[in-house]
Amino acid sequence: MFRKLFQIFRQDLAMDLGTANTLLYTRKNGIALNEPSVVAIGVDKGAVLAVGREAKEFLGRTPQKIRAVRPLRDGVIADFDITSKMIAFFIRKVMVRLSISRPDMVICVPSGITQVEKRAVFESAKQAGAGEVRLIEEPMAGAIGAGLPVHAPTGSMVVDIGGGTTEVAVISLSGMAVSESLRVAGDAMNAAVQRYLQDEFLLKIGENMAERIKMTIGSACPLAEQLAAEVAGMDISSGAPRTIRISDGHIREALAEPVRAIIRTVRKTLEKTAPELSADIVHQGVLMAGGGSMLKGLDKAIAEDTGLKVLVDEDPLTTIVRGAGRTLEDKKFYRRVYIA
Repeated sequence: MFRKLFQIFRQDLAMDLGTANTLLYTRKNGIALNEPSVVAIGVDKGAVLAVGREAKEFLGRTPQKIRAVRPLRDGVIADFDITSKMIAFFIRKVMVRLSISRPDMVICVPSGITQVEKRAVFESAKQAGAGEVRLIEEPMAGAIGAGLPVHAPTGSMVVDIGGGTTEVAVISLSGMAVSESLRVAGDAMNAAVQRYLQDEFLLKIGENMAERIKMTIGSACPLAEQLAAEVAGMDISSGAPRTIRISDGHIREALAEPVRAIIRTVRKTLEKTAPELSADIVHQGVLMAGGGSMLKGLDKAIAEDTGLKVLVDEDPLTTIVRGAGRTLEDKKFYRRVYIA
């Protein structure tokens, strides 16, 4: 009886600890949290002032006594202490009732993660209040989240474009037959937009503005209908505020190099794939997931370059955490997909 009560009150969690956003999944509620991976702290005492969506609005707007920090870079932990505080805040936010135990967690990590980086994830989660911690590589979680046959002797290709990394993998028999991890993704696209406007228009803009432009009019291929947007920033020559009007063509030019790097990584992965698995991919196509996969025309650009059918998951922002969450429902069945 005690065991049944224990299971009722226990709330195990799956976490997609991303450079741009952190998502939490519970078996009872599904996606329980989706917040930016940003923390605002006081410079003097290091106190946490805001976390998540509220803290993201602080970026580029803080006085000297406040610092807005993104504690993950390129998909891995850059600031251990702040990451632990952020994870603890998010765990408390989704735990709607007091748990009688520390929640077990499944955490998604890049396929190119090092042993040192793995240890940082473990220790951050433990310090934040987690019980048992398991790690799953993001492409594997994405495949599970999209319902691909990960246990079967069939090749499934996943392209996961997050904030800090692009993960490309071919999955078969509960493992990754081939994988490539590229530290070029959504953040690199935002930075490319900032550089382009600075070089071409002498206009300096913030990270949040660059992201909004990318999402609104950014594209990887010419669009059927031209898009335009007004962009406000600081004139580099005078230091005064200035507004310009730009088109989707400008942003496509700005994003050309990150897009080429992603396509090169997809092609490199395909070149390393065994013929039998390649045949499966020709039949099944390529699955795209992650926020970066929502860039207009990116699926078309990959399809044109590779000659393969490319599909974007129905909810690419949550594919990874949904897959990790599904493993919580039957840890024994999915035990071979964990890397730690």
